[in-house]
Amino acid sequence: MAVANDGVAADDSKPMNILVLYADDWRNDTLGVAGNSVVKTPVLDDLARNGVRFTHNCVTTSICGISRASLFTGQWMSRHGNRSFKPWKTPWEETFPGLLRSNGYHVGHVGKWHNGKFPKENFDFSTSYYGKHWLEQPDGSKIHVTQKNENDALEFLRTKPDDKPFCLTVAFFATHAEDSNPLQFLPQPESMELYKDIEIPVPSNATQESFDRLPEFVGNEKNEGRNRWHWRFDTPEKFQTMMKNYYRLATEVDSTCGKILAELEKQGLKENTLVIFTTDNGYYHAEHGLADKWYPHQESIRVPLIIDDPRMKESLRGKTNDDLTLNVDLAPTILTAAGIETPATMQGTDMSPLYLAGEKPQWRKDFFYEHPMLKSTDFIPASEALVTKDWKYFYWPEFDREQLFDLRSDPAEEHDLASDPAFKEQLVQMRKRFATLKVTAN
Repeated sequence: MAVANDGVAADDSKPMNILVLYADDWRNDTLGVAGNSVVKTPVLDDLARNGVRFTHNCVTTSICGISRASLFTGQWMSRHGNRSFKPWKTPWEETFPGLLRSNGYHVGHVGKWHNGKFPKENFDFSTSYYGKHWLEQPDGSKIHVTQKNENDALEFLRTKPDDKPFCLTVAFFATHAEDSNPLQFLPQPESMELYKDIEIPVPSNATQESFDRLPEFVGNEKNEGRNRWHWRFDTPEKFQTMMKNYYRLATEVDSTCGKILAELEKQGLKENTLVIFTTDNGYYHAEHGLADKWYPHQESIRVPLIIDDPRMKESLRGKTNDDLTLNVDLAPTILTAAGIETPATMQGTDMSPLYLAGEKPQWRKDFFYEHPMLKSTDFIPASEALVTKDWKYFYWPEFDREQLFDLRSDPAEEHDLASDPAFKEQLVQMRKRFATLKVTAN
């Protein structure tokens, strides 16, 4: 019997199971426990009360495919090489599912992939599908994508071998919009009573004035963020309809998480399973007159992260942590929990000392954000940033444009200070640190 670094006994003879509940297009506050007064997420709220919730967790690139590649590889886009929705360049044997499987784990993936052709041969159990909320079954009937996620995850848990530890990633499609459908968000019929009589609050900066403050190469009608704003949010009625259906999809994911966790409990696996809930990117709910993600604003880059680790002290459960954690940290955190050495090629850092160590470890104070240009600068221009908890420096490489925001006094990122002489020293410091971290991302 070994002793974990918090003084809690850990049984080395029984490797820890891993469950990753991976939602789509949820920003950091799409949780009741995070202070959202509308959305109902009782299962995930309870998970947070039993584990630790990271309040300043961010992605290093805010888009489905690239962020997923960063999750599995523990690397920035600059290193794993996926600049859209293609396969990453990192060898499979250096990813967390690859390493777990080669070390005796039964490894499964359910749902969305979005990194080129799904590598079915690399998993013991796998299903891959996304893009629509209603999927046609072989018999011609239709099933909701979240229900299929649930069915497949439960099948994995009920058919896995008993003599191996397991790792399962449940990659939900919800709450991602069905882009080709004018309805965008299509929940299950039984959810339609939810939020029916609630008025969804409109963000204070969901205004034309905020849109007009964006750089002209973003704040124009050709930009895809503005195009999708028209799809979803350009009338008060449309905003209410879209947001209610978005929240209904979120509650459905929460319910499915409950069914999966109940199956763990039923099988007596909960006390030896590391459970992680997170998402691939944030989401504009009409802030800045935009929709979707991509750019370095807080709504786009901050995402939920809840970890329920069996090794945690009871006294730490239900706490929050406000350190800057990243999606690239999850792969090394998972491998360390499994007792597997993290490859030197991984750039993230094991997070477990933040909630297991007796003394708080040294931790990052800032990070480099990157997003490539997609299609054209009119469609989605490239963006980069240096992010701290107090300040943010934007750099738009195709236009050589800088922006500077004081997040303490301006959390909505409305007032660009880059040209203000009073903040010249801050701008120079941020620019220098940005350049340093950009090099290390490669």
